Amino acid sequence: MTYDSQDFKIPIQSDDYAHCSRFVISSIETIMREAIEQGNNSIVINTNLKLGLPMENINKIAGPFVEAWAFEAFCAVLEDGKNIYSLINVEALPRLHMADVMLQFKKERRFESGVTAEVDVKATAEDIESSGKSPNITSFARIRTAYVKDPDYIFVILSLKHRVYSSRNGNTGLMDGTMEVVAYNAYDLKYLSWKDISYNPALGTGQIQIRDIHYVELENRTTWDFCQLLDRKYLQSSRRTFEEWLALARKHQWVKTDD
Repeated sequence: MTYDSQDFKIPIQSDDYAHCSRFVISSIETIMREAIEQGNNSIVINTNLKLGLPMENINKIAGPFVEAWAFEAFCAVLEDGKNIYSLINVEALPRLHMADVMLQFKKERRFESGVTAEVDVKATAEDIESSGKSPNITSFARIRTAYVKDPDYIFVILSLKHRVYSSRNGNTGLMDGTMEVVAYNAYDLKYLSWKDISYNPALGTGQIQIRDIHYVELENRTTWDFCQLLDRKYLQSSRRTFEEWLALARKHQWVKTDD
């Protein structure tokens, strides 16, 4: 029994998937750019620490703040009467979900009138070179299953760079911290190049990671191509076997069985 001999459930994406993906990525990046250009990119953090925020470890607490900022930026568009992006719904996803935010856009398509994307927000510090460089994305089994269940699943990685500075408050004598989002990039996970996606066998079924989130290349591929890429990453790990992969494939119904 081999990988190629399996009777796979092959996900077939819609003909307009690539167009919808570009539409979503462009909309997200433009929303981020306008928030920064309009000066709505500051997060003020007030503490009673006389020396201000612990700058040497600020990257460890930045993620939740930046994620909350991104969510509010999307909500601001939704609440805007003009809303040129046709954004019709924004939802914060549960803590253990693969992504952080779900976005829905109104868009005329052949069989549908909208596009849904899930966004995973990753924070990186502008002045800390290794900060957030190789983030965990999600577990191998979860993301592999998601694309089988929904061949048109759009999973966006939103990388937000931030910088932090402190200034003394003249009234309190304490240091006020300000975190500014200064740069952004958004990627459809399915289009990241082979070399930019890595597999870490630690933790459960293993974690899909981005090798260097600051420098990525894109490759056009189908949903089925991406599922096979994920499988190859898993099977090439010295700590994984074909038998382990097959057990997952049967459990999560990636292959057809007689049961």
